[in-house]
Amino acid sequence: MKPRYFTIPNMLTLGNLLCGCFAVYYALVVGDLRTVFWLVAASAVFDFLDGFTARLLKSYSPLGKELDSLADMVSFGLVPAAALFRLYVLADGAQPFGFIIFIITLFSALRLAKFNIDEEQGEEFIGLNTPANTLLITSFGYVFSDGVLPFAAEWLIAGAVVLAVMLIVPVRMFSLKFKTFAFKNNVLRYVFLGLSLIALVVFGIAALPVIMTAYVIVSVVRNFVGTKS
Repeated sequence: MKPRYFTIPNMLTLGNLLCGCFAVYYALVVGDLRTVFWLVAASAVFDFLDGFTARLLKSYSPLGKELDSLADMVSFGLVPAAALFRLYVLADGAQPFGFIIFIITLFSALRLAKFNIDEEQGEEFIGLNTPANTLLITSFGYVFSDGVLPFAAEWLIAGAVVLAVMLIVPVRMFSLKFKTFAFKNNVLRYVFLGLSLIALVVFGIAALPVIMTAYVIVSVVRNFVGTKS
């Protein structure tokens, strides 16, 4: 069967990829981490819309699935490492140790490859998903884009290693996808989204690193107490 390249979902996926390419440029060449954050936000919107549109138009294809993973590898695999590396450079971190930060890109590749063959991640994610990881890192970069960190730059390397491991560990992370809108079936989702919205209204983008960190912590705690979202 002849592949259809320029379907609406595929064009949206390419929009995701293009934003990711621009984000890499602004991180490594320009050093503008605030623009990187907004480009990642745009990538996330395109990433949501391509899947939504594919379902709406029933326009699924093996090509679209592979294209989505390739776009995510740039936008949510390379970009977070590039942003964190730029922050490390701005904070005068010792070289060449900063290159360890690109472990995030390597483990993102493993994460995305595993996701493509894993049939157990329909309602929940297993391991930290790459868009959440990228939003955490780039929102952190947005807040500390001047390179003035409240801790030593070397902590960024430690954080990169921890986040990289979180991408592939078998820890269930709750998803914000709603199968139904009944409150009793989505208590955690509604509470988390409500508190996040309040934090964003009060503190603005500065609240995002805290929100994304809370998402990781809450998900890890759920694994120990055995509750569902």
